[in-house]
Amino acid sequence: MTDTNIQLTSLISEDNKLTLALKNIDMPQPGADEVVIRIEAAPLNPSDLAVLFSAADMTTATQAGTEQSPAIIADVPAKFMPAVKTRVGKAIPVGNEGAGTVVAAGSSPAAQALMGKTVAVIGGGTYRQYLCANVQSCLELKQGTTAKEGASSFVNPLTALAMVETMRAEGHKAIIHAAAASNLGQMLNRICIADGVDLINIVRKAEQETLLRDMGAKYVVNSSSDTFLADLTAAIIETGATIAFDPIGGGKLTSDILNCMEVAASRDMKEHSVYGSDTFKQAYIYGALDRGPITLNRNFGFAWGVNGFLLFNALAKLGTKSVMAMRKRVADEITTTFASHYTHEVSLAEVLQLKSIAGYSKHATGEKYLITPQKQLTFKDHNSLID
Repeated sequence: MTDTNIQLTSLISEDNKLTLALKNIDMPQPGADEVVIRIEAAPLNPSDLAVLFSAADMTTATQAGTEQSPAIIADVPAKFMPAVKTRVGKAIPVGNEGAGTVVAAGSSPAAQALMGKTVAVIGGGTYRQYLCANVQSCLELKQGTTAKEGASSFVNPLTALAMVETMRAEGHKAIIHAAAASNLGQMLNRICIADGVDLINIVRKAEQETLLRDMGAKYVVNSSSDTFLADLTAAIIETGATIAFDPIGGGKLTSDILNCMEVAASRDMKEHSVYGSDTFKQAYIYGALDRGPITLNRNFGFAWGVNGFLLFNALAKLGTKSVMAMRKRVADEITTTFASHYTHEVSLAEVLQLKSIAGYSKHATGEKYLITPQKQLTFKDHNSLID
């Protein structure tokens, strides 16, 4: 191993400033049940951007530092500072997941068994060159799987699988998914096709409809169409879907979904009830692509629920046996069902360039960024990094 270990951090200071920068950190030494991973690939997911940018107004972002050691500085609106007070003054390591080669291992048999293997890892701080992690946070990839192929082994694959398992555990039989042409949405399609689960995909562009139908999706409805509500209701009637997962959050899409579920459920009611149908309708919000208020126009009776959906909470409810089976499936199918495709690869330094931020902060369907921490950083003086 080299003595150089560079990490990307996000810092909010008391003067309402966000600073994104690279830091020199010590090379980690593994404990008994730990391994040191040379991180070779790490995806930029929406959940990473929430930590990276926090509450900053990125329209105020300016370039700082040098070409070799760039930094980004942006303003944090004063009204948001109370919400982030627990992270003020702390340089937060960024990156939820990644993959690479185990280059050092602790003394336990489980750690030693991973020595020299390519593994995926989750747990935070993966936007660095070398990461120390507990073996339980690692997923050994099948021989021949590259770090790039395995970089997105946790967040999207396990979220998609957890959606299907939650559907089953709660007694539903079909799923509605919004922003369905996303990387995660495409995985969910492949899972549902393979497992024989009906899935209603909500998209907003004609080309996204074509993308999913070409993948074999049977039910695709376009939220920008004049017939959207009628199309969604018809698909719900055909599938019996009573559970939905919405990454958009703000606006009235969740409300529209619940209302269409209610129309489908109440169409055969013999008598009117002011309480609506007795069919329970569940909507989970798992993202915030729209940070505006969530509007619920309550025309969907009283048998409903709207909840947040967080991966780790969902996995805890499903239990260890289910989670281990899910992890094995991901490792077995990481180049097929759970394959991720990247349109841009950037080094740690390139992440901190305004032109890169303009690209990966768009949440654009069909564009996904991959960080390659081992890409040569041409620092003339490593001491120029923020220590």
